Amino acid sequence: MGTELARDKQLDAASTSSRTVHRLAVLTVVLIWPLIWVGGLVTTYDAGMAVPDWPNTFGYNLFLYPYKTWLLGPFDLFIEHGHRLLGALVGFTAIGLVVSAAMTENRRWVKILSVVILLLVIIQGGLGGIRVMLSDRVFAMIHGSTAPLVFAIAVAGAVVTSRWWRKYASDSEQGDSAAASFDLPKVPIGAIAVTVILLVTCYIQLVVGAKIRHLQPTDSSTWFLYLVWIHVISAFVIWILTAVVWQRLRGCGDLSLSRNGTLLVGLTAIQVLLGIVTWVVNYGWPSFLKWFPGASGHLVESKNYVDAWLVTAHVATGPLILAMSTVVFLRILRVRYLSRHSSH
Repeated sequence: MGTELARDKQLDAASTSSRTVHRLAVLTVVLIWPLIWVGGLVTTYDAGMAVPDWPNTFGYNLFLYPYKTWLLGPFDLFIEHGHRLLGALVGFTAIGLVVSAAMTENRRWVKILSVVILLLVIIQGGLGGIRVMLSDRVFAMIHGSTAPLVFAIAVAGAVVTSRWWRKYASDSEQGDSAAASFDLPKVPIGAIAVTVILLVTCYIQLVVGAKIRHLQPTDSSTWFLYLVWIHVISAFVIWILTAVVWQRLRGCGDLSLSRNGTLLVGLTAIQVLLGIVTWVVNYGWPSFLKWFPGASGHLVESKNYVDAWLVTAHVATGPLILAMSTVVFLRILRVRYLSRHSSH
């Protein structure tokens, strides 16, 4: 009992200095996902060039553009300028994260990670600006492909600054022998390899999806079908991998791990469903589903409001799966690291 109380006191002391860092890391994550969603709407509505200059907005400073014109103007202008404002807010939050980590965080590698997050946010904004200045769909695809990567690394920042990260380590990392009496979750060795494969497959699928959304006029129909098949097959591979991860984690003894595995399976199922909806919205019902009620009379509409949000939901759910896979990977890695060191 006394050992547990001492451990809790040490944990509280260690986490107090980084509490602000963690909150800013979480806020960065919370802001990046809506930024990805709005960016997806920009692509869905072909609004990437609704504001033809950058970093200004029609000659105005980004923050001084008349709000009435923004809010009451065309929807294309609303989402593009809003995307830029939200991106700037993410940048300010990332700056706060770096400053807070430099002042209060005692782990040098976490300070470096906070700087990496800020640099990636800046680079991501720069890619968006280049896409506008050059009016280039290739840079639009690159901008869309790197956004999930920035999101995943920001999520990593939130994980490593969390109370969970320190929960099992406050004693063992300080060399206290009492750490050996603390029960760690039981995670199979193969879970790390499966999660790495899941991460790589998720990102490849996101890049292929970005390419499909930013096809060039010179791309052939054969190339399009090739990309679609890669996208579809990788989706089902991801679903299988998430099921394997869930199976490996369900009896580990830590609900924060096993529930994440369950959430991964659920998110992937939703994503597959949204993928089918996206295909129907953009290209109509596939021939093997013509039996479905309402399929024969379906019309493909341009920029239908509900359809646009469904397509964008598919775009935004993919990075969520990558982010959740990142959480699972880091937590498994943490548990395996502590298990290895506590055994010596």
